[in-house]
Amino acid sequence: MEKKLSEMKFGEKGVVKIIPSDLRSHVTGMGIRLNKPIEISSKQPMKGPVVVNVGNSSISLGRKLAEKIIVEVNL
Repeated sequence: MEKKLSEMKFGEKGVVKIIPSDLRSHVTGMGIRLNKPIEISSKQPMKGPVVVNVGNSSISLGRKLAEKIIVEVNL
């Protein structure tokens, strides 16, 4: 099942499937790439940032950016 990165729950894992072309170089520089595993490590309330684990790195993303990244969630 695909969902927005911002819709994933704490501890949920998946694989990055869609990154809009206008954001691709920005998030690739942070280590987020197509077909790479990703996991939600925390979500801050009130539309705060989403923190994800990619490989050995933790990355904080703004909620608006996380809404544009689509992930295939592991069920």
